[in-house]
Amino acid sequence: MKRTALLLFAILTPLIDSNAQTRPSKELAEFAQLFRTEIKQAGIVGGSFVFLKDNKVAASEHVGFANEATKQPVDIDTIYHWASNTKPFTGIAIMQLRDRGLLKLDDPVTKYLPELRTVHNQFGSMDEITIRHLMTHSAGFRGSTWPWDKGESWEPFEPTEYSQLVAMFPFTEILFKPGSKFSYSNPGIIFLGKIIEKLSGDDYEVYIDKNILKPLEMYHTYFDATPYHLLKNRSHSYYVENGKNTEARFDANTGITVSNSGLNSPLSDMIKYLNFLVGDAAKQNVYDGILKRSSLEEMWLPQLKAETDSNGSAGFTTDIGLIFFIDSRVSTLHIDHGGDQNGFISYIDLEPKKKTAVVMVFNSNVILPRGAKAESDPVYRLRIAERKLFSSVN
Repeated sequence: MKRTALLLFAILTPLIDSNAQTRPSKELAEFAQLFRTEIKQAGIVGGSFVFLKDNKVAASEHVGFANEATKQPVDIDTIYHWASNTKPFTGIAIMQLRDRGLLKLDDPVTKYLPELRTVHNQFGSMDEITIRHLMTHSAGFRGSTWPWDKGESWEPFEPTEYSQLVAMFPFTEILFKPGSKFSYSNPGIIFLGKIIEKLSGDDYEVYIDKNILKPLEMYHTYFDATPYHLLKNRSHSYYVENGKNTEARFDANTGITVSNSGLNSPLSDMIKYLNFLVGDAAKQNVYDGILKRSSLEEMWLPQLKAETDSNGSAGFTTDIGLIFFIDSRVSTLHIDHGGDQNGFISYIDLEPKKKTAVVMVFNSNVILPRGAKAESDPVYRLRIAERKLFSSVN
């Protein structure tokens, strides 16, 4: 019995240590209280927050429900939809292919997707638009996947087939000179996903699973429709307006836009991803096998000025790198990205030099009155407070 107990302790100890949560500092405890208060006052159904320091959870908070109808609470294993926080995974995949010599960032996109030559470009040839332009949201494509944005009930959610986009290319135009400015574009990331598929021979989802998710041991992370065995952990999502909650589509399929917004994952997996981004000397050999540290840091070099972030919010970014956003006002290297789709909202912030990262995610989108100031948005207020943690927590 004693040998068995010792063996069991030896097996469990590394797992306990790697996920240990230290006693939160005063600043983290105060933020946790603010997080709870804002969520409850806004009527947000459920949300989670995790603060990582030196690859360990320094604080976490889970408030509300994954399913309002059944009162199932959110927790570390609740599966959220991460929307545009999918995009950095696509960018990492492109850098992997670049490092393997399969593409160059300054290759013309038409080298891999010649069908794009049917798009109208009054500023020159479509052959002048590069992969780098797509990764910096500066190719000149419109922001939304579909050209419809009035919220009519007949408007489709997302295209399910690439052929639907191709059919619209002759009725699509480049809106500004490629490379001249930042303008957030979902179609551009879809084209990156298609390039990944062409060069790898795998479906996008399969490529990411084999080359990023599995190596990081993100075994409960997937794209679009939830596997049956994980449905019990899948969060529902909601829109909150005038104190009333309306449930959004459950387990929505992002279709051909999967490389743009299809990721679903629990925080227990996303912590592994954040540690990869921040870096961990004990696991660096594994991490380098996914993407060299120098290539990851290349993604954080400013390429263009960006006044708004991935969720269209002003005041949280100064530059766009390769997919990732940078805010030089917070620190010399403050990296972030966000996601907003179908009621889910998420934000990831990290400072690799400080070995610090934060993730906030909500299963409810609070609809503010037209013309409301940003400060009236509870998520906006939480983002302001969350960013202060990077300078106040040692």
